[in-house]
Amino acid sequence: MDINDNIESPMMLNVSFNKLLEHYEKLAESKDEFLSAKAKRVLKTAAPYPELREGFSNMQILQDREVEIGVILQDSFAPVLTKNEIKTASVPFHDLIFNSSERFKNIIEIAGDGFELNIKNMPDDHRYIIACTVILNFCYGYSLNFKRPFYYEIPDANGILRYYKILYNADFCEIIPTDKAKNITEEDYKQLLDNFENLDLWKEKFPPDSYIFKGFVISNIFDVTEDQSISNIKSNLIGEDKRKDENFIYEFHDVFRSLLGINDLQVGFSIYNEEENVFERVYGVGINSYLLGNQERLECSSSLCKWSYNRLIKENKYFSISDVDEVYDIYEKGNETCAPQVEVLYKQGFKSAIFAPIANDEGLMGVMEIVSNTPHALNSINANKLIDIMPFIVSAVERSKKEEENLIEAIIQKECTSIHPSVHWRFAKEAKNYIKSEFEGQETSFKKIAFENVYPLYGQIDIKGSSEARNNATQEDLSLQLKAAKRILTKAFELEGLPIYEQFIYQINDFQNGLDDNFQVDSEQQISAFFKQDVEPLLNHLKQNGLLKEDVKAYYDNIDDKVNVLYKHRKDYDETISKINREMASLLDKKQVEAQQMYPHFFERFKTDGVEHNMYVGESITKEASFNQIYLYNLRLWQLQVMCEMENAYYQMQPDFPVALDVASMILVFNQPLTISFRMDEKHFDVDGTYNARYEIVKKRVDKAYIKGTRQRVTQKGKISIVYSQKQDEQEYLSYVKFLQSKNYLDTDVEIVELQDLQAVTGLKAIRVSVLYHKNEDDKAFYTYDDLMKEIKA
Repeated sequence: MDINDNIESPMMLNVSFNKLLEHYEKLAESKDEFLSAKAKRVLKTAAPYPELREGFSNMQILQDREVEIGVILQDSFAPVLTKNEIKTASVPFHDLIFNSSERFKNIIEIAGDGFELNIKNMPDDHRYIIACTVILNFCYGYSLNFKRPFYYEIPDANGILRYYKILYNADFCEIIPTDKAKNITEEDYKQLLDNFENLDLWKEKFPPDSYIFKGFVISNIFDVTEDQSISNIKSNLIGEDKRKDENFIYEFHDVFRSLLGINDLQVGFSIYNEEENVFERVYGVGINSYLLGNQERLECSSSLCKWSYNRLIKENKYFSISDVDEVYDIYEKGNETCAPQVEVLYKQGFKSAIFAPIANDEGLMGVMEIVSNTPHALNSINANKLIDIMPFIVSAVERSKKEEENLIEAIIQKECTSIHPSVHWRFAKEAKNYIKSEFEGQETSFKKIAFENVYPLYGQIDIKGSSEARNNATQEDLSLQLKAAKRILTKAFELEGLPIYEQFIYQINDFQNGLDDNFQVDSEQQISAFFKQDVEPLLNHLKQNGLLKEDVKAYYDNIDDKVNVLYKHRKDYDETISKINREMASLLDKKQVEAQQMYPHFFERFKTDGVEHNMYVGESITKEASFNQIYLYNLRLWQLQVMCEMENAYYQMQPDFPVALDVASMILVFNQPLTISFRMDEKHFDVDGTYNARYEIVKKRVDKAYIKGTRQRVTQKGKISIVYSQKQDEQEYLSYVKFLQSKNYLDTDVEIVELQDLQAVTGLKAIRVSVLYHKNEDDKAFYTYDDLMKEIKA
């Protein structure tokens, strides 16, 4: 078998001892008789076999001349050091080893039969390129300084991965160009400098087998497990969102096992919450806390004994328990309360442990918990190995805490004071100016954020009759509670005959009549006060006396703990409103993603009794000279279509809601551009100027407006109302309606109505048109609102 089989390389590899034998020829002429005699013996051994000088690639020769090669290499592999040095003789970029020290052989033997020796950090593509860089150095004098360390990873007897660094001695190598070799010019060299990853280019300049390698390399190998483990720990800790990577903690364990030489080692973490003086679990895939056991959080005093508490939290020093069982037994025999940290380890079956504080100048941030199932494996001696890695752990935790703080702030900003992405650039610009002014010592103030000449779009899907539905739910709940209380009081009166019971029954009847005949705004408050001040003390009295105990218990079983009243129908109502708002807002948010791709614009929505949304589009928001009226028209059509889709989505899910409520949709058209500015005190955008304020007035009042000369609201279930004031808006939206009618979104019953004048606003009109519905997403038929209700109820 040939060494070069199945290897693509710019060099044909030949094992040769020519350079080493030339060295012995010089030694043979030495005045030192011992050195001279030894050199002559080596030369005499090699003389009958010219292939040892000329070079060979047939691997059989390595076996046939094993004795002679051993003699030639004897000085390089001194017998006195063979059990100490880790050393090999081989050809470069190849895993073929033809001579090695005893210690290297033992390491490979311990690794097991299935182990294959490979250089771990040399990709196959790089082998070719690295060989080319060696040629550039040997043959052309270009030193590229490509000296990166290479490693072997070899398991020991316990299965723990150990790391060995390889240092090459290339003193006994020759590289000879063949006829296939191309002359490398200065221009070629400069081109190669910028194209390390371009394998095709390197192959063009250095064709395969265009050079001959003669010689061998001696590899001096060193066990650098501890150094590499520390480096790996650094690498593992660098990067974001490590806690989401399920491989991270397993790799982390492996690194610590290599560092400490313990195969069954596990690493856990707990966070120190200084404000509450508790330890908390770290949330992440595969991350455990062996100090907390199965608890989410524990007070520090409940997790540690007094000595270990002071050691970790006050002094920020590690402590170890080398034999958990032995310490536990000592407590048991002495009938003493076991130290919490010992007991929690004992219950989890761990036999030894190290608790290391993760602390900086500001104090303790957390605890690293290293545990083993082997007694004495972890102790105060090997705990000292942690000194070299703790700075990296501390840095990672500091960074993690900072990232978490930033994430918390980001969530607060997103959920509470959201800045829409379309205008974020303007806030970032002003923030940079603020920082610059502060840095330069100038008086700082966050300048007003305003966007001029933007076109507004407003829409809402409103729950019809929400106040009436809320009142009905309240009446039913109060009525149920009054009847339940009356039943108990009637039984109590029959048992004791006290006049106070009769008086309370009268009061309940009076409240009940008021609910049935004339429910007022303050009725709920009056009845609730009656229950709290009069009924509940009486019920508690009956319960304590053992009278009607089961009846009183049944009464309280129906009382909601949070609001302390019977909360059945109101709960159904509140859940319905919440679900409507959540589902409609979610649908609108998803649709908004598409709209932003059409053209960037400002968007915000609000949940009330339904969902409202504002949109503003214009040049000043997009920051680029790209705005055209066509984008405004496109968004208006998109808005109308989405409102139809939201109506459909609502009525498809309406049967799943606890209370069947109707909705009505409205769009407000305002055809003049206006200015909006961010109000710092209220944390939202609002219109600027007196004229622009007219738009806000219309928004707030128009959905309650009546059609002129009637008591009929402009918004109506089953219809979309488009409110406007200009004739051109009417023509524009009638064309949109006609288009959506062709797509079966809208019915043909278009009507144009005038609205009664609002305060300071006159001349409003509305286009009203019925929505066409589907029973579900797969239904191809179209229904009016009345048809749909019949289908749903059928």
